[in-house]
Amino acid sequence: MTTASIFEAKTNLSKYISAIVSKEVPYVLIVRNGKPVAKLVPLEEETGGRIGVGAGIIPQLKSPEEFNSIDVTEDFEGIGGLL
Repeated sequence: MTTASIFEAKTNLSKYISAIVSKEVPYVLIVRNGKPVAKLVPLEEETGGRIGVGAGIIPQLKSPEEFNSIDVTEDFEGIGGLL
């Protein structure tokens, strides 16, 4: 961990970002009057997966043909279906 005052963080921002990206330090703690006020951390990798309320519930279909081949009659009859 590296600690820096706001002035030091402003002056050396590029240096701190390089250190974080190269994993020399896990994060930089920014302090004002000796008290922590912010934390400079690396951006997390994007997973590329779906997000939202339907993630993991609504199946992802690979093509429009796959979507068109789904039989939904059971859904309307209350027997079952996709979910």
